[in-house]
Amino acid sequence: MTNERWLLPSGMDEMLPEQAIVRERLRREIFDLHVRWGYLPVHPPFVEYLESLLTAAGQDSDRQTFRVADPVSGRMLGVRADMTPQVARIDAHQLATDQVSRLFYTGTVIRALGERQGGHRSPLQLGAELFGHKGCDSDIEIIRLMLATLSAAGIDEPYLDLGHVGVFRSFCSRLKLEPHDENELFEILQRKAETDLHQAATAMGISSDHADKLKILCSLHGGAEVLEHAHAVLDASRHPEIAAALVELREIGAAIESSIGVSRLHFDLAELRGYQYHNGVVFAAYVAGSGSEIARGGRYDDVGAAFGRARAATGYSTDLKALMRLSRYAAHQSSRDAILAPVDNTSSLQHKVAELRAAGETVITDLEHRSSHDRCNRILVNKAGDWTVETL
Repeated sequence: MTNERWLLPSGMDEMLPEQAIVRERLRREIFDLHVRWGYLPVHPPFVEYLESLLTAAGQDSDRQTFRVADPVSGRMLGVRADMTPQVARIDAHQLATDQVSRLFYTGTVIRALGERQGGHRSPLQLGAELFGHKGCDSDIEIIRLMLATLSAAGIDEPYLDLGHVGVFRSFCSRLKLEPHDENELFEILQRKAETDLHQAATAMGISSDHADKLKILCSLHGGAEVLEHAHAVLDASRHPEIAAALVELREIGAAIESSIGVSRLHFDLAELRGYQYHNGVVFAAYVAGSGSEIARGGRYDDVGAAFGRARAATGYSTDLKALMRLSRYAAHQSSRDAILAPVDNTSSLQHKVAELRAAGETVITDLEHRSSHDRCNRILVNKAGDWTVETL
């Protein structure tokens, strides 16, 4: 039998040296970017007690979380599938401040299931969360930070989708739906399957008037004119929750338009990603030619209540591995850009090597005495007692 111990589980991957260099350079640049914006790093643990991980998370996290038994405590542990609830716990319990808190993080998450059959299950999640401010200004800041992060990775022309879960929640509240019926309608809206929506509404006993308005949600996507149309067709003047959601979208869109351009700003009132724990504006960034978002986020006020402190909250997250595939670092990374140094313990050479490394150069010692190396395009040579760098 062929030895297949080198195989990895489906959806898991590893990085070879050149990929790891690209990842670390990109991570460092994005790290510094967040610090310059006033965000502080946190590093939550890879595993936590299961109830802590799932208390503030939605059904999707429950489905995606690996479970293991802790041999020390006997309690069930969960391997994190999303770091956002962990950061909410840190803000609510560990920091416990009444002031605005800005935090960011990077780390591997493990998901029990890929987004599609055979899909990626070990993203390197990167994100930022802003706690303690309720209002559009913090949503705008987070969206701008997300766009700045994409720009740092060389993604300068993303498309931005804006939605608001408050519109759909308003419908569900008036209809007094059972949770499983609400989830079914949510899933149909994500597919924008109007025929299925009508059939499901009829089966749930929803009136034709309300069913027609739910169906209209599927078509409410496009430019800023969609918001005016939505105000009329959804009868927002009679429903304060819908009117408030449309006002928020209008304000955020107007602020972001100058950063992204009107042609790349899109509104979609049927877009409800993260519906189980988001309760306000939601957003996602896309790049041309890709069917899935490159980054996403939204408002999730009061999630910290599960940890003892209800706080206004908004944030975004992305997958650093996905950014790498589009990053300018990947295109410009040279596999042969180092200096070869002979094996020589004299102080003059060691001082020269230290000087070059301090200046940012990669210097590799020629242990095999080959006077060449597949990563080196230059070499240190001794000319009359003076060490100089020459091209190989």
